[in-house]
Amino acid sequence: MELTQITQVDNVRLSDDGRAVRILDQSRLPNETVYLELSRAEDLYEAIATLRVRGAPAIGIFAGYAMYVLALQTKANTFGDFLSECRKNHDYLNASRPTAVNLRHMLDRMLAVAEAMPCMDIPSIQQAMKQAALAIHQEDIAMCTAISEYGLSLVKDGDGILTHCNAGPLATSRYGTGLGPLFLARERGITLHAWCDETRPLLQGARLTAYELQRAGVDCTLICDNMASIVMKQGKINACFVGCDRVARNGDTANKIGTSGVAILAKHYGIPFYVLGPSSTIDFTCPDGDHIPIELRDGEEIKSKFFEQPSSLPEVKCYNPAFDVTDHDLITAIVTEKGICYPPFDESFARLFGKTWKEEEA
Repeated sequence: MELTQITQVDNVRLSDDGRAVRILDQSRLPNETVYLELSRAEDLYEAIATLRVRGAPAIGIFAGYAMYVLALQTKANTFGDFLSECRKNHDYLNASRPTAVNLRHMLDRMLAVAEAMPCMDIPSIQQAMKQAALAIHQEDIAMCTAISEYGLSLVKDGDGILTHCNAGPLATSRYGTGLGPLFLARERGITLHAWCDETRPLLQGARLTAYELQRAGVDCTLICDNMASIVMKQGKINACFVGCDRVARNGDTANKIGTSGVAILAKHYGIPFYVLGPSSTIDFTCPDGDHIPIELRDGEEIKSKFFEQPSSLPEVKCYNPAFDVTDHDLITAIVTEKGICYPPFDESFARLFGKTWKEEEA
């Protein structure tokens, strides 16, 4: 196969005038391609909460730019007042989604830039925050490339890969995490076939993953979530690749609802189950999955979203957790930009990242 350079879309970036965050509205895909330029705090919050921007790394990039854009709007004349506004923006945006740890990490990073410059004038602090936001974006591109390389080393030409949710460029920057090896394989003439779970109830697999792979020329087949078992049994799956929103230090992993079910099936059929994500997604202060907060969303996403008519009576109650936690003993390996971690994960994390838990908990 002839080598092909995959065309990438900037789904999150600064606007041309540098005063707003420009995003591709993922809630409108795949049928409409709509870009938004956001600068009001309420609109920035809403974009995260309603999944106009989604995917842990993309949310982190968005958070960096959002903090900078809001800092430009300050009316403060003193460092103290400016820092107070930055802290307020930090806390407000952090409340938009509780599970993805990248949001908090990047908001913390942006706030730390301001906190570290008490003797500087406000324009200088704003410029430093801009550079920090741009650095977050560039680091994510390098991170995705490295994860894709490591992930590609785990599969071979002709393999079938089961995906769940969306962990491609739309959820990150270049290549993506969980989908990164598929895009990199396409560029290098390696044939991988993706079996894409539709990922109910928000259909990120159908609307976004299949969209990205199809446009990139990656061979893909869309399946309902409850078809994963038969596809595995038929021998069509050689590995499962998923992203992650938060990883506890024992390896328990929060990802889009349904991920743990895929891992259980993979364990039954003897299929390797790989989690791919940046090291910033690992929450070293979180001992295990029981300590990961799980976001609960509106039940109407189950009953009426994407349906011409509601699929259930209005009075029927719904339980709609956005994420579940995959136990570490179901995970074959966790792939980061620093390398591949194997069980026991607390030990491999400590070796790879040089972390001591006492330092993190202090």
